[in-house]
Amino acid sequence: MTQPVLEARSLVKSFGGIRATDNLSLTVLPGELHAVIGPNGAGKTTLITQLCGSLLPDAGEVLFKGVDITQRPAYERAQMGIARSFQITSLIMDMTVLENVALAAQAHMGSSFRFFRSVRHDEPVLSHARACLARVGLAAEADRVTRTLPHGGHRRMEIAIALAAKSELMLLDEPMAGLGTDESQDIIALLRALKGEQTIVLIEHDMDAVFALADRISVLVYGHIIACGTPDEIRQNAEVRAAYLGEESEGV
Repeated sequence: MTQPVLEARSLVKSFGGIRATDNLSLTVLPGELHAVIGPNGAGKTTLITQLCGSLLPDAGEVLFKGVDITQRPAYERAQMGIARSFQITSLIMDMTVLENVALAAQAHMGSSFRFFRSVRHDEPVLSHARACLARVGLAAEADRVTRTLPHGGHRRMEIAIALAAKSELMLLDEPMAGLGTDESQDIIALLRALKGEQTIVLIEHDMDAVFALADRISVLVYGHIIACGTPDEIRQNAEVRAAYLGEESEGV
């Protein structure tokens, strides 16, 4: 049997009297795009922060490629190959697009303890960063100051940074949030092109994107998964339709 890239086993996280994740279990297989959907307050952000290590669970386990990483902090998980994008981008806005991606390339290629000034003259690092920008369609924007890029460009940059760091698992937290129709379609096309090459966990409210992209979908309600399956299986699941999709399910 293929070893999962990521496993969450019976995760529990409470805030006061509210269980944001309630014995939540999730398995993500190599190369799949696994979407997690659910209404507001279902526990999606709490889940992804536990997967990336920004928040530790009260109980349960997180395994990455069979290794228990439950108590490991976020920076160690990043070093192991887990990258997270945020609903609000966390880029260095006064640096160029290339410099942002080169920082990730620099860390991956073993030169993260140099002063950043040296990376501007480190051709192997710059070459890798440029290749990642080309992969996400930003090659022509390499020398632009990051803050001058539109929001969709920032989303592409976050994916380029994950590629530059050679991340094996991308945790994408609502990458279509705040995007217009054209920008959303561009991100959908990019993620479709990455499918199979990258293992991706996608948290997303855009149901058109989810059903167009996902290999499997897990539906989160009140902190636990009520269903997991292919897009067709989720469309036909009566409990999912009642709890979440409702009338939207007729159009997806």
